Parts: sequence; C-alpha cells; structure tokens
Amino acid sequence: MYKVLLVDDERIILDGISQMVDWPAFRTKLIGTAQNGIQAYEKIAEAAPDIVVSDIRMPGLDGLELVAKTHASHPAVKFVLLSGYGEFEYANRAMQYGVKHYLLKPTDEVKIAEALKEVTEELDLQRGRETFIRDMKHRFEKFIPHVKEQVLKEFVTNKTYGTRDLEEYRGLFPYPFDHPIRLLLFRLEGKTDSEHPFAAKNIAEDLLQTTLLSTTIGDHVLILIADPKDQELFHQRLQEIRHTFNLYYKMGMTIAVSDSGPMVQARKLYRETLKCLDYRFYLDESGIITKQDAPLACGETGEFFFDEERLILPARSGRIEEAAQALSELIAEMKRAQLSIDMAKSCAIQQYASLIRVADPERLNEAYKRIPEIAEMESLQAIHSFLDESVKEVARRNGERNAGKYNTIVRKVVDIVEEQLGNSDLSLNMVAHEMLYMNADYLGKLFKKETGEKFSNYVMRIRIQRATELMSADPDVKIFEMAERLGFGDNPQYFSQVFKKQVGCTPSEYIRKAFSL
Repeated sequence: MYKVLLVDDERIILDGISQMVDWPAFRTKLIGTAQNGIQAYEKIAEAAPDIVVSDIRMPGLDGLELVAKTHASHPAVKFVLLSGYGEFEYANRAMQYGVKHYLLKPTDEVKIAEALKEVTEELDLQRGRETFIRDMKHRFEKFIPHVKEQVLKEFVTNKTYGTRDLEEYRGLFPYPFDHPIRLLLFRLEGKTDSEHPFAAKNIAEDLLQTTLLSTTIGDHVLILIADPKDQELFHQRLQEIRHTFNLYYKMGMTIAVSDSGPMVQARKLYRETLKCLDYRFYLDESGIITKQDAPLACGETGEFFFDEERLILPARSGRIEEAAQALSELIAEMKRAQLSIDMAKSCAIQQYASLIRVADPERLNEAYKRIPEIAEMESLQAIHSFLDESVKEVARRNGERNAGKYNTIVRKVVDIVEEQLGNSDLSLNMVAHEMLYMNADYLGKLFKKETGEKFSNYVMRIRIQRATELMSADPDVKIFEMAERLGFGDNPQYFSQVFKKQVGCTPSEYIRKAFSL
C-alpha cells in the first residue's frame, strides 16, 4: 500500500476527496490531511508519504513551494497538483521537479482515480528498478572479492600479466598505485585442509586492518597491505596473527614479509617472499622472516667447513658434553652458511653416518634405517634434536665401555694435563720422567690405546677447546694472551696456525662468527 497525504486550504474539498476516493482500490492509504503547505511539509517530514495530492494556491507555503522544498529533502515523493484554470501555466513550473500530474479544479473521483493509477504504476516501476539495481549491486559486491583475489594471484604469478592489465582494474583498488605496499606470504606448518588458509586469511585481515588485497596460492596465503608507518606495531600484529591461529588450530605459522615498493612491483616482491620462506628451515621455530633476516636466502650460500673429527672424537671417547658442544657448533656453522635445504640435509646425514660407525656394532643396522628420517625433516632445529639425541646416546655408551678401560695411570695423565695446560714445556717426556717416573714410550702407547688419541694430539685438542671457551666468554680477549695462557708461550702465530687447522678458521674469524649469530 502506498501512503497518500491530501493537502488543500478548503476543508470542504479535503473532506469531499477523502470520502469520495476508494483509496484501497488503488493500493493506497490516506494517512492524513493538511490545510496549508507548512502543515503539509511537517507531515511529510514525519510520515514520509509516497504520494502528495495538493492544491497549488495556499497561504503560508503554496503548492509549488511545497514541491520545491519536498524535492530537496524527499525527492522520491510523487505529487499530484490541483489547480484552477488560470493557474495551469503557473503549475507547469513544477515540471522541473518531476511533477507530471495536474488535475483541474473542480475535479471528480474518476480523474483522481486515473491520476492515482498512473502514479502508483510509476512507483511500481521505480521500486522495481531500485530493487533490480540493489540486487545487482549486492551480487556485484559479493563477486568483487573473488575478482580482487584473482587479479592479485594473476599479477604475482602470471608473467604475461602486466601493468596495463592492472590499470584496467584500477577502480577495484582504493589505493594509489605509486604508494608503497608490502606483501605478506603465510605458510602454515603441518598438515592443512581447505579451512586453514581461509581462517588464516580472515584472522590476518581482522588484525591488520590495512589489507588491500588477499588471496590463497596453493597452501600459502598472500596478503597485500599498505606499507605500515609504525613498524613495531606492525610486527606486534603479525605475532598476534600467529598466536591467534595457533590458539584455534594448534598449528605453527611462518610469515615472510617483503620489502616495501609500489604495487607495480608486486611480482618481484612476491618472488622475494617465496625465497625468504625457504629460510624457515633455519628458524628455531616458525616465525617472521624478512629479507634482512635471511640475507643469503635470496642469493648464493656462504662458505661451509666443519671437521667431522671434532664431533666423532669426543663421541668415540665418551665425552658427552664435548660431543654435544661440537654438534651445536656444527649446526651454528650450517646456519651461518645458509646452505640449501638439500645440502644441509646431506651434511647432516654424512655426520650421522660417521657417528653411528663409532657406535655399538650390533646397533649399526638399526641406526642406518633411521637415515631417511633426516631427509623428511622440515627444519634445522628438528635435525639438531635428532642428532643431539644420537650423539649423546653414542657418547654415553662409549663412555660406559671405556670406563673400565682407563686405568689409574691414564687418569693421572689426564689430570696432569688439566693442571699443566698453560705450561709450554708440557710433553709426554715431562709427564713420564718428571711426574710419573715411567718409560715415556710405554706411557704413550698406553695413553693412545685407552683414549684413542696420541698424547700430543690430546693436549693440543684440549688447548684449542679451552681457547674457544675463553673467546666465547670474552670476545675482547687478546690472541697473544690466550697463546701464553694455553701453553704456546710467546708464539701467538703458531697458536693461530694450530687453531685454524683444528677449527677451520683463525681465532679472529671465530670471534666474529660466534658473535654475529
């Protein structure tokens, strides 16, 4: 039912028309009357009628002024104007406000009925058009997110998709193309289904509040944002995203963050995030990676050298803590060099194979069967944990076997070495002749048989081990001071040569590497 307001300054006309017209027959309802334009406008503002039937000559605010004022505030209201014969030309001025219907006074039920029929048909058509446009707009708004997702996906992955294509969709992006943006690439750690990327994308959009575009590419979630001004707050939000996702799904998440750049460089920035994601292998846990965090992940790997005897000797001799420390140094060196994932796994497998060869022979076949486990691991942390468990187990078993072999004499030699480590005259002859009063040749053979090392090699290894401990505790320690404290006398050059031979780098290089990790 359309609402009608009747306006005339003559009460008799108001009453006559009100009673004469069968309003429901024309799908209308008379909601009120007014005797002047001022009253009429108040009721229009209050009740918002669909149709106003109004006299054109009224005191205070005439019909034409009422049309103009109503058109400004309620443009959808339709007017039917009642005018005398001499007012017809004057009434035509209302056409500029869309008024099409005029009835010459005095009028009758038939003319009013025809006018109402025409007006309601116009309103039907107008409302149908509005409903259609509203429905199309709703459908378009529902479809737009999918268009945006596809445009972003094509632009970063399709080499034939260029700047000209992006220009065609410029209206979809409420953001200047030359303003800096960043890309965020999310990798979910673990077995995923279709729900997980969708959830990660929605959590990120809610928490970031600066998302311009987003899409999923395979198992990854890609989000394009305006370059944040507050970097500290930005990284807090990224951690909130990881925490929230983990809270709901008990899964880790790695986020690669590109450098900033204009939107036309989105493909380059996307490749950058893909390369950064490879560095997740070297993270202690899933986290946030930028190009600055992984400087070599986007280029060539660094040099890598590690003498496997540094790990095998203490494991063979049963020195658990020393073997575990050597393994930690191996992992740190791999991380520093940022080997490719395949190279890192190959190195780990090689170290594992060397390790199990000094284990119990009866456990060799069982240990070899575990090698494929290393190839399946997705992080260096997992490999470290696996090797650490193996190293400690091998060293423990070897230590138990060796415990009964070391006799009192060899244990005395070990104690003497610890006490005399800073003595540059420390030698097998000195220990044998001056301290134990034994034959040096026999003592040397006994020491080698029980420890697996020559006396001189053992002394040098312990000295270099102490050197690394000193440098780790005090990076400002002087090379000549260490040489003197560790039995190299006043020959720091010889100390550096021995150190490099055993560790693979000079003392100065060791300090730089240790404190840059």
